[in-house]
Amino acid sequence: MAQPDDRGDRSPLPARLFSRGSWSETRRVTEIFRKETVGGAVLLAAAAIALIWANSPWSESYHSLTALKVGTDDIGLHLDLSLGKWAADGLLAIFFFVVGLELKREFVAGDLRDPARAALPIAAAVGGMVVPALIFVAFTASVGDGATRGWAIPTATDIAFAVAVLAVISTHLPSALRTFLLTLAVVDDLLAISVIAVFYTDTIKLGALLLAMIPLAVFAVLVQRRIRSPWLLLPLALATWALVHESGVHATVAGVLLGFTVPVLRSAAAGGPESGPGLAEHFEHVMRPISAGLAIPVFAFFAAGVSFGGYDGLVTALRDPIAMGIVGGLVVGKTLGIFGTTRLMAAVTRASLDASLRWIDVFGVSMLAGIGFTVSLLIGDLAYGLDPGRQAVVKVAVLTGSVLAAVLAAVVLRARNRHYRSVFTLETTDADHDGVPDVYSAGTDPRGNPG
Repeated sequence: MAQPDDRGDRSPLPARLFSRGSWSETRRVTEIFRKETVGGAVLLAAAAIALIWANSPWSESYHSLTALKVGTDDIGLHLDLSLGKWAADGLLAIFFFVVGLELKREFVAGDLRDPARAALPIAAAVGGMVVPALIFVAFTASVGDGATRGWAIPTATDIAFAVAVLAVISTHLPSALRTFLLTLAVVDDLLAISVIAVFYTDTIKLGALLLAMIPLAVFAVLVQRRIRSPWLLLPLALATWALVHESGVHATVAGVLLGFTVPVLRSAAAGGPESGPGLAEHFEHVMRPISAGLAIPVFAFFAAGVSFGGYDGLVTALRDPIAMGIVGGLVVGKTLGIFGTTRLMAAVTRASLDASLRWIDVFGVSMLAGIGFTVSLLIGDLAYGLDPGRQAVVKVAVLTGSVLAAVLAAVVLRARNRHYRSVFTLETTDADHDGVPDVYSAGTDPRGNPG
């Protein structure tokens, strides 16, 4: 039914893209950005150390450390892995556990529980996956020898890296854009998980997968009963992870499954869904710093260390069709896919952009989504794991594409940030002169950002 506006008009109000969500959601997004910003800085430092070490006279020691095997196969679960594999299969499961919590929270209690609000980031994420994949295939289709297997490499967005860049270049961008970037990355992670599970699982040991459901089910029962003891939950989580790893499905999927079992809201027996948050908020508070500050940086340290072989080696790597597909997919494909889908959604639904934004703002955030570091490197390892040469090309291309996307996005968003800062200064000056109460008293600045 149409809602009247302030003038008493009974006609439907026009739909708005990127309208500000609830205050509670805005506060939560802001808190996540603060944590991810610190994690992104640590991530960049870890990647830089790996690159410097891998291209130093001591590069052999770096590669030896990455290949060092730790663990045992005595119990038949093939847990004698290299440190690099432990980082990719083990530590990233923590990251995907947080992703699972975030996904469930968004669609159960977040603003994305509203289908109308969820449609835009979902559509944009799909567009941001399809277009980069098509660009990659266009560059690699004629190469043969399984080159197209890496089609999913340029489809991922690294939220920690992107948030770190956004924190450096912007302080006054509207909060709706920050929320869009976060929700876009969350949906992007869901798509990446699905791609890994479906397209990068060669063989499945059904017995091990079915056995993994037992500790997973016990874990689910305990968290539904609001039991949070690590002495009970951690062994079950480790057992689930080990059995999923043994099944042939990538072990990080176990993290997502575990995250999905955690309740977002209290059950009716605990006083009803409105009585307060479930365990998801507690686990996210505990695990996000571990994920952002430890798991992802350690993975980046072992995954990003590629020896360029000097300038000539770098140029040769970037001339490879696989590298061109990755760079083109991240820099051009992500931008066209996300921005183009958003414009298409606006045209189809006849929605207009929120009054606080301009399309150039959306374009800048779309470019920022081209930073595809962590998950892109993971998919590259899964796609070309038996070919060290192609793995090196993937690392060079992902690093180059991500840095290029970050720089181009910084140019656009930095200019927009200056615009919003000048608007903010003008509005606060006018408020002081007119005797209007300070905008921060309401908890937000004129752009809708928490004060």
